[in-house]
Amino acid sequence: MVKEDLIQRSPVRVFEKSLRGGLESGEIGVIASQSGIGKTSVLVQIALDKLFQNKRVIHISFTQDANYVMAWYEDIFDEFIKKKNVDNAAEMRSDLVKNRVLMNFNQDGISTEMILKSLKAMIVDGGFKADALIIDGYDFAKTNADQLKTVKAFAGELGLSVWFSCTVKGESPFYDKHGIPLVVKDFMDIVDVVIVLEPKQDHIAFTAAKDRDIYNPEAMALKLDPKTLLIA
Repeated sequence: MVKEDLIQRSPVRVFEKSLRGGLESGEIGVIASQSGIGKTSVLVQIALDKLFQNKRVIHISFTQDANYVMAWYEDIFDEFIKKKNVDNAAEMRSDLVKNRVLMNFNQDGISTEMILKSLKAMIVDGGFKADALIIDGYDFAKTNADQLKTVKAFAGELGLSVWFSCTVKGESPFYDKHGIPLVVKDFMDIVDVVIVLEPKQDHIAFTAAKDRDIYNPEAMALKLDPKTLLIA
């Protein structure tokens, strides 16, 4: 299978179609679930799809070191290649690595402004023109609307789409009547898309709780395999 076929047949095409084309530059999306359901896997698969298209991705983790995140990319790439029988896997892997930057921060130890300053230096001064920013492990309980607005403005200025993970925790209820996690409910004028992952008996279901101006929770024609955590 050539790379073009792999891109066209990717389940991320269905994911994007369900969201009226996917995230645009300057938009923020959130993948939400309780801990251990598959948020990081979904983010990595979104990132890999962009990397397959020769786009550049910056992946920031607030909970795991770069080696752990790299292992996610390696494992999912290997699973994906194994299932798709792709030619030139080694060459593809090399291309992915050069178009990807992995970063790790402690949310309590650095400000949003400092992180964005570091990213701008890499993108503008360093010539790493990224298309997407993946932010995993971010604790929305520790942020505020001004910080998220700053991220959104930054993304619009530099032409980035931004995907966050959001861990739903604490005491029930976790979601409002629209399926929006309560921890991000106050940021809905900033966040464009919210996807909720929910474990079922034999799969993990995707629900679009928010798609821009639409709040009616709607099941997506996608699921996660609970064994491989690949989107199907």
